[in-house]
Amino acid sequence: MCGIVGYAGPNETIEALLNGLRRLEYRGYDSAGVAVIDDTGGISVRKKSGKLLNLEDLLEASPVQAAGAGIGHTRWATHGGPTDVNAHPHLGDDGRLAVIHNGIVENFAELRDEVVSRGAELASETDTEVVAALLGLETGSGKDLETAFRDVVGRLHGTFTLLAMHQSEPGKIVAARHHSPLVVGLGDGENFLGSDVAAFVSSTRRAVVVEEDNIAVITPDSVRITDFAGAEVAFEEYEVEWDAGAADKGGWSSFMAKEINEQPEAIENTIRGRIVDGHVEIPELTALGEDRLRSIDRIIIVACGTASYAGLVGSYAIEQWARIPVEVQLSHEFRYRDPVLTENTMVVSVSQSGETMDTLMAVKYAIERGVTTVSVCNTQSATIPRESDAAVYTHAGPEVAVASTKAFVAQITALYLLGLHLGRVRETLSAADESAAIEQFESLPEKMAEAVATHDQIAELAHWMADTRSVLFLGRHAGYPAALEGALKLKEIAYIHAEGFAAGELKHGPIALIDHGQPVFVLVPSPRTSPLMHSKVVSNIQEIRARGARVIAIVEKGDTSVLPFADEVVRIPLTDALFDPILQVVPLQWFALELSTAKGLDVDQPRNLAKSVTVE
Repeated sequence: MCGIVGYAGPNETIEALLNGLRRLEYRGYDSAGVAVIDDTGGISVRKKSGKLLNLEDLLEASPVQAAGAGIGHTRWATHGGPTDVNAHPHLGDDGRLAVIHNGIVENFAELRDEVVSRGAELASETDTEVVAALLGLETGSGKDLETAFRDVVGRLHGTFTLLAMHQSEPGKIVAARHHSPLVVGLGDGENFLGSDVAAFVSSTRRAVVVEEDNIAVITPDSVRITDFAGAEVAFEEYEVEWDAGAADKGGWSSFMAKEINEQPEAIENTIRGRIVDGHVEIPELTALGEDRLRSIDRIIIVACGTASYAGLVGSYAIEQWARIPVEVQLSHEFRYRDPVLTENTMVVSVSQSGETMDTLMAVKYAIERGVTTVSVCNTQSATIPRESDAAVYTHAGPEVAVASTKAFVAQITALYLLGLHLGRVRETLSAADESAAIEQFESLPEKMAEAVATHDQIAELAHWMADTRSVLFLGRHAGYPAALEGALKLKEIAYIHAEGFAAGELKHGPIALIDHGQPVFVLVPSPRTSPLMHSKVVSNIQEIRARGARVIAIVEKGDTSVLPFADEVVRIPLTDALFDPILQVVPLQWFALELSTAKGLDVDQPRNLAKSVTVE
């Protein structure tokens, strides 16, 4: 889950690398570094632990004159702690070769023993330096960079994107991909490499996805792709749909604040073009064929973290509208439990990046067993949607903050659309129910804007709770996974104990946690569309209030029944019960952001976390 960038061209190399690293820092911020061919023809390296700013300060204090090619890296530490010496790039061949790496080399221990026995001296604790040493031994034996690189990557086990450059071949960068993302940016007299298109989108929107087990070789004037055996591979370019400005803060205090505010647009863009003549139709699913969709008798949603909670919310809607049993499994558990799969099973993966390693491995497992696979993804041309039978893109735009917000609500929206599409095809959805759902969809962006406007009330609440050490969240039905997501947000960026519970579970144990002053957020179902669940949740509120809890109730406008029992009431627009969680989660996002801010923490780059998880 590191960020990598490569540049070959006539422009200022250091600035090109730093510009890419600034846009990739969400992928790792334990350390950063660059290696360039300098004006003497040698390789110069600058690297520093901590955030990218530390590297920029180092480059200002110790500048280097680059001469047309370089590689840069932001690290999320795996092998070895976040120190200067463990930071990438790593060197080989007596400093004539530089390597950066995203992923984990699982057989690094035996390779380390080999390179040490062959005379290499290692300074770091990383698997990457072992690769650099091995590659350096190969180039030092007289092989050209491409040949040596091809020989080395064929020996590596695990997951990796590797970039390498050698001073004997200035202007050339070689890169390999194995279970880790790699894209090429095509410029005019310059070319780029990156773990994400954000690395170069400010310079070009022309991109090429490097496929699995392929090697890309770039110079300022050429791009060539081969397989690991050296055979040429044809490739197609595509245009990145968003521009560089979409990945900038745009005046907001944080990316997270910006992205919470972008949620109405994210929902609108995800719906756009999928409601046709009064029906929900997802064009991406037409290739599967209606007969195939009618034959589906079970759906398994695989996802991790926030995406798994989106999957849980979506499962309620899919079951209600399509009448197919749905279960949600954590991606990293799915393939290890030897799941029961048949030709009538559909596996739906949910991943913002489309590169989440746990989820990718779950999808590959499903593909190997011949089941139908559908991807819900936010990233154009990512690995998971390309390997799946069909992809439903969410069109939320780039999400930079590590704590997901707009991707979450867009994922729920896409899953709801999937449920309506299946319900129509399978004829399990009445015309009245479809019409009512579409009406809710069409009004959802405007209602989401109202939910976003709860910010000021939540900010005031969060700031007087800055010393809070534990917060509980209660929800029922589709509100339960929204409660789980609210707790996760608080853990991620405020670093305090937070737990989400199904409200009905209170009496089965969690009520023991309630003590005087314990803050509890309660997501209250609509009394109009869910009167039975509403009354039960109000009873839950009375139970915890009697035991001293401080209750913050998220309720729909006009619901006065909770007023005698709640210390704080946050109101959201009226909607159908299934759509409540999409709106209820917004005040919880704001609460996490504002509590973190009140504690003086970095909401965009929480400790120990990175945006895209590319190791399993």
